[in-house]
Amino acid sequence: MSTPKLELVSHVLCPYVQRAVITLLEKGIPHERTYIDLANKPDWFRQISPLGKVPLLQVDEEVLFESAVICEYLDEITPGSLHPTDPLQKAKHRSWIEFGSNILNSIAGFYNAPNQEVFEQKRDELASKFLWIEQTLGDDGYFDGNTFFLVDGVYAAIFRYFDVFDAIKDFGVFDKTPKVKEWRRLLQTRPSIQQAVTEDYAERLLIFLQQRNSYLSTLI
Repeated sequence: MSTPKLELVSHVLCPYVQRAVITLLEKGIPHERTYIDLANKPDWFRQISPLGKVPLLQVDEEVLFESAVICEYLDEITPGSLHPTDPLQKAKHRSWIEFGSNILNSIAGFYNAPNQEVFEQKRDELASKFLWIEQTLGDDGYFDGNTFFLVDGVYAAIFRYFDVFDAIKDFGVFDKTPKVKEWRRLLQTRPSIQQAVTEDYAERLLIFLQQRNSYLSTLI
């Protein structure tokens, strides 16, 4: 099966884009990446994106949207799989991928919190979510042993936020989750994760956070 011409329409800070990029890199799939400004969406993008969101994958003349769908497609058109073969284990991974999307919502609440009280509530909310992950992880390796799966890429994009948050201050989100911290450290060493963003990602994210007019922005 020949790989079609693929173009990933992206935004430099989008964690859902990172999921797709990590999948493309892990599977060694040739592709082009086009970055757009979501605050000033080009007309051609509006015409092909039903939800007005990224990532968007152009497959020859077809268009796919939603990161989970894109990652599943990329996994299926190439040899091997970034999902477990066991149906129950695969379903479990998909459940925790969805949980990861929920964590991203909490992260947005964290950096948008208007005052210290709400900020601390959101910090505690994040810490409690990672406690759930802590109870799920094994003693070493990735999410499910020594094999890298799609679910690992999802959380790599989540942890990347904390690389920048940690540069502002240690907020103690991972104080009670040593397994999560070790998983995070391991993911940081993987080439596909390192290459999933532009070189100026951290700088761009910091500027984005400074402009939120939130409690976190006052700490920068």
